[in-house]
Amino acid sequence: MDAAEKEFTPLVTAVLARFFAQNGRAAPPMDALSAFGERLWAVVVERGLPRPLGPGEVGVAGGLTEDECAPLIAAALGGADDPLLANAARQLVKACLYPEFTVCRDSFRAVAADGGCRRQELKRVLGRVSGTHCVDCPHWIALESAQHENYLAREWKSGAADFAQHREVFLPVDFRALRRWLHTRTRIGSL
Repeated sequence: MDAAEKEFTPLVTAVLARFFAQNGRAAPPMDALSAFGERLWAVVVERGLPRPLGPGEVGVAGGLTEDECAPLIAAALGGADDPLLANAARQLVKACLYPEFTVCRDSFRAVAADGGCRRQELKRVLGRVSGTHCVDCPHWIALESAQHENYLAREWKSGAADFAQHREVFLPVDFRALRRWLHTRTRIGSL
């Protein structure tokens, strides 16, 4: 296991352990979580991290089709047959491989026809490893933790108190650590 993998795997296992807990399930054993992290790292090494933006570039939100993503998810799962882990795997593959961009799509505060914000509903957000934000949201990088928390509290449709009550689900610190590590790693230029 190389140095980057030794850093990456615990970041992924922390996200997975929290994700299982927030969904009311015991996480798989730590060796299974670590093995998943190692397989996900192998996917990242094979595909390569997205290139960093150059000076003045804003990038474009984009990603992988489901057809492109499916074999990568399968590789990360390594034969595991757990729908919750598969859901997390899909999101983590995208978090690692989606290209960088700097202008948030603001989907976390998009209002539906019924007046609600899907990404601000606890029941929906429980199924997201990244909380209320997209897995590639530029706010993870552009805002420091306290700034990010204050920003979301101000934008919360049902008020800051509702956001604060489930802050760890809506804005998970473990996912922030993973996003920032990936961002830094793209600037190193080698895996």
